[in-house]
Amino acid sequence: MADTHHPSTTASPPDVLAEPPHSPPPETQETPSSPPPPPPSPPLPTSLSENETTLLSPPSTTTTTTIGDVIEQPENTTTTTTTIKPPESMASFKEESNQIKDLSPSQQKTLQDFKTLIQDSLTNNKDFTFLQKSNEPVSEISIWGIPILKDDRTDVVLLKFLRARDFKLKEAFTMLKDTLQWRKTFDIESLIQENLGDDLEKVVFNHGYDKEGHPVCYNVYGEFQNKELYQTTFSDNEKRLKFLRWRIQFLEKSIRKLDFRSGGVNTIFQISDLKNSPGPAKRELRIATRQALQLLQDNYPEFVAKQVFINCPWWYLAFYTMISPFMTQRTKSKFVFASTARTPETLFKYVNPEHVPIQYGGLSVDYCDCNPEFTIDDPASVVSVKPATKQTVEIIVNEKCLFVWELRVVGWEVSYSAEFVPNNESHYAIIIQKGRKMSPTDEPVLSHSFKITELGKILLTIDNPTSKKKTLLYRFKVCPLSEENN
Repeated sequence: MADTHHPSTTASPPDVLAEPPHSPPPETQETPSSPPPPPPSPPLPTSLSENETTLLSPPSTTTTTTIGDVIEQPENTTTTTTTIKPPESMASFKEESNQIKDLSPSQQKTLQDFKTLIQDSLTNNKDFTFLQKSNEPVSEISIWGIPILKDDRTDVVLLKFLRARDFKLKEAFTMLKDTLQWRKTFDIESLIQENLGDDLEKVVFNHGYDKEGHPVCYNVYGEFQNKELYQTTFSDNEKRLKFLRWRIQFLEKSIRKLDFRSGGVNTIFQISDLKNSPGPAKRELRIATRQALQLLQDNYPEFVAKQVFINCPWWYLAFYTMISPFMTQRTKSKFVFASTARTPETLFKYVNPEHVPIQYGGLSVDYCDCNPEFTIDDPASVVSVKPATKQTVEIIVNEKCLFVWELRVVGWEVSYSAEFVPNNESHYAIIIQKGRKMSPTDEPVLSHSFKITELGKILLTIDNPTSKKKTLLYRFKVCPLSEENN
């Protein structure tokens, strides 16, 4: 067994403050960015142009779209050196319970009325006639693979539409009806089975889970700096339509992995990386973004648990400040912004470092590229190293073993050393790693192993000579020695 404890110099956990800057949008009702969406219109066109940004959703007489439905704000902010002030701090969004017992009496009644209204429409063959096949009455409706009214997950699905319309029954019913009509027009069930290629697998991908169990989806807009990828994705209407279909397919497949049972995790934690993002000046990207946002907000209600923008460019603040007055409080509370310097610690506030990819300051690697000693199932510890201080992590080892560990200091600029100190004071300490200066260009993660044949402790020391607080991540395994190695 191995125990860990930190010395009295252990710094307090990193203060993860959501900072300013931002840009492009994510995908789902509450996912953001770009100008306010125009009002909804007719179904899917054969091609897409800048003037057809809303032709992908069926008409809705109850849509109350505001900029707040498309973009949201941070929960904490710090002072920046720019002349534009960051958004005001506000309380973080608290995801509502999807369990019936936690609803208010009026909400429970509205949910029941919603189900009654749907059943009445099916019984009397009205409202859902567009789903008819061969003139046969519509006997049931389903969405995201869930048969409504015939499955115990119905309540969670219907609550999404009710919350998207502030529990206004008629508006929620219209939204559900319009969504089902759009899904038929877009032929979602066939789309899921299509092979749309893997050109965009580095642009949008799922990786790990946040601390509350939500799957984490990354949107990496900097990939579109690749001119060839940009051209093959956005250069004409046909390519933009294919991109939109690919994005919807990705979302549909992700949604069908969620747990729609009462108390289950049925929302997604969105992260949008704006590093090297083309920005709003790119007309083709702007068109595709606007189309996707309108479509997603109209047809995928309440699927975003949190939206975090990382590596935010300075110019986003101006854009955000301009549209912020149009946003709802609910929308604002879901968004978090982080500058490049604050990206790792902001992510660690919501996602444990073993689930954060290496390129964002974490320890998680792409399993396709290598076979790591550690996986996302191996928890990591986070320690703050104060400026101009030396931090030593002491790990007690109570058995003979092969001791394996890995560590990183985000951004390095520190010295690292490791030694083994036996419990027997007559034995010498063993230097495992002499003091080594680590620069920002060094490998992001160091891995070591050490064969321990007597009881003692491992000391990992980080010397931070800089004026900045540093974040140390580390984790270890104790592998028993085989008899032949004893």
